[in-house]
Amino acid sequence: MIALTILLFIGILALLIVAHEWGHFIVARKAGIRVDEFGFGFPPKIFSVKKGQTVYSVNLIPLGGFVKIHGEDGEGQGDPDSFTSRSVPTRIAVVLAGVTMNFLLAAVLLSFGFWYGLPQVVDGQTGRTVRDAKVTILQIAPNSPAETAGIKMGDAIVGVSFLGAREDISEVKAAQEYINAHRGQEFTLVLERGSEQLEKQVTPRTEVPPQEGALGVVLEKTGIVSYPWYRAIQEGVTATGEMTLTFLKTFYIIIAHLVSEGKLVADIAGPVGIGALTYQVTQLGFSYIIQFAAILCINLAIINSLPFPALDGGRTIFLLIEGVKGSPVSRRFEYIVHATGFVLLILLMIVVTVRDVVKLF
Repeated sequence: MIALTILLFIGILALLIVAHEWGHFIVARKAGIRVDEFGFGFPPKIFSVKKGQTVYSVNLIPLGGFVKIHGEDGEGQGDPDSFTSRSVPTRIAVVLAGVTMNFLLAAVLLSFGFWYGLPQVVDGQTGRTVRDAKVTILQIAPNSPAETAGIKMGDAIVGVSFLGAREDISEVKAAQEYINAHRGQEFTLVLERGSEQLEKQVTPRTEVPPQEGALGVVLEKTGIVSYPWYRAIQEGVTATGEMTLTFLKTFYIIIAHLVSEGKLVADIAGPVGIGALTYQVTQLGFSYIIQFAAILCINLAIINSLPFPALDGGRTIFLLIEGVKGSPVSRRFEYIVHATGFVLLILLMIVVTVRDVVKLF
């Protein structure tokens, strides 16, 4: 399972990065701009091949990728195939093409997922096929009996057992009634975690904190939901838009609290944390992997859109300033700003990675 997780993690990362960089690459080429290198990962270089004017390389550190566009750093003034020789709108299109491609990829992944089948809350909606419906744990409260017992989000309750008497569970109401009827009594929850079935001993609380249940879980009936292909495309595009708005609101809340209170109100995962999540998703099945890849894709697009130096959003800000004032910002000043931003991003990645490693142990 560990080997499969590593391969899946690298595969998802490669898909997202290649799609992003291919967006820059294809729009630059369509605009007649020369691309000197298309690289996956960061140097040192493992191997490379040259086709036409472009070197295609695979590098040792698989935490990103790049396209080296002729003239993007201000060189090649006057060259007909240089980035600097193109209009501001064309250059903005090239810079934002990676973000656009990530959003398109997310829509494609979700559209395929809705055709194949994605995990969703099951309700009375018609026009779709539902399979493998079960009572699923969607949230777990901190310091709750469920957390203490080692129950995880995504676990499905398929049965309960008390004093040797086993009952199957298929509805949320039945699970809630059983839990409430056994407050203060230890009983066994029979859970499904991916393809594994396990048992957890739990004792629901007699005194329940506000906004929590006796066990400290949020339950919903979920299933693998699929649509006809034409409806799947609509659902995929809609879901991409809804997820984007949700993540934008979340980013706003995180940044607002960080600025006003100096603390994070949500966990931020780095490569190690995402790898750990990949392991959990791998256990749940292919449908969850598709959804997970789409979520990462949208997050990558949003992060790159932020107006921060070294990111696509930061580079776009400089181009907009150039468009307004009619001349480029000082190349030296822009280089210093982007270099500083890149260093800060690397430092943030290191801090988050160290924290992720500490959490694992």
